[in-house]
Amino acid sequence: MSFRVFLFSAMLAIPFCHASESQPLARPKSGTHQGAGKSVTVYAAGDIADCRKNPPEESMAARTAELIASGLDKDGKAVVLTLGDNTYPVGQPEEFSDCYDPTWGRFKARTLPAPGNHDYAMPKALGYYNYFGELAGPERRGYYAATLGNWQILSLNSNLDHLQMQAQLEWLKQQLAAGKRQCTLAYWHHPVYSSGGHGNNEAMQPAWQMLAAAGADIVLSSHDHDYERFAALDENGERDDKKGIRSFVVGTGGARLTPMFLPKMNTEIRDNATFGVLKLSLHDKSYEWEFLPVAGQSFADKGKGVCH
Repeated sequence: MSFRVFLFSAMLAIPFCHASESQPLARPKSGTHQGAGKSVTVYAAGDIADCRKNPPEESMAARTAELIASGLDKDGKAVVLTLGDNTYPVGQPEEFSDCYDPTWGRFKARTLPAPGNHDYAMPKALGYYNYFGELAGPERRGYYAATLGNWQILSLNSNLDHLQMQAQLEWLKQQLAAGKRQCTLAYWHHPVYSSGGHGNNEAMQPAWQMLAAAGADIVLSSHDHDYERFAALDENGERDDKKGIRSFVVGTGGARLTPMFLPKMNTEIRDNATFGVLKLSLHDKSYEWEFLPVAGQSFADKGKGVCH
């Protein structure tokens, strides 16, 4: 188990190497299959682009982007998931155009985004929706579905008011019923379970319970600027290695890392001193995970699981 308390982080001024541009990939539509029957690789992280102290080419988002760009160059079918708080501090259009776009924007066409609370610091998250457009899903509601291989992919919005959340939950119920024979990965910004500074968040508990009841396999989130992996948990947060959801907090995309506190029950590994991204290899009936640290940092985590 790794647990390192990191109270302060310094942005390292590392030159930004321009790798060859990745080939664009149209976002998979709900109900369609990309590479059915074949493994698909996804790269994921949240809490990403912050250029308040460094220009984009010297930001940590540039360094995590290099990890992803290298993988995309080798695999034309790989996809990127963002887990919210795509820019800092308040999701202004200029933050997307001047900080996110020169870094993670390099593979925008191959990105399936999710919004965070900093994106919603702008009224109606206008910067986020104007930048991602149709990639962010229909009607600027912030949630949508896609299919990658044998996997149902559900991008949810944890920033909704009560009525909007009820509409999302009804939509989720329908999606889960339609995809019950597939493996399922869901992701959003605020973690239901976290040992980070923000701790557990109840806003998405109903979604978690619905996903658990349907036999979902993986949930990704961020919000806390650290990395954490939990054991498989059931709808009540109790360990269930056979049918539970394996969850990850991956708030290591580039924004300043933050303190962690007492570990929550069923946490398996956690680190708040390393920037990086989570690489998931989604197979027909199983998956593998690997945390990829930026160059010069050494924390790693890897393993595998099977779909329910």
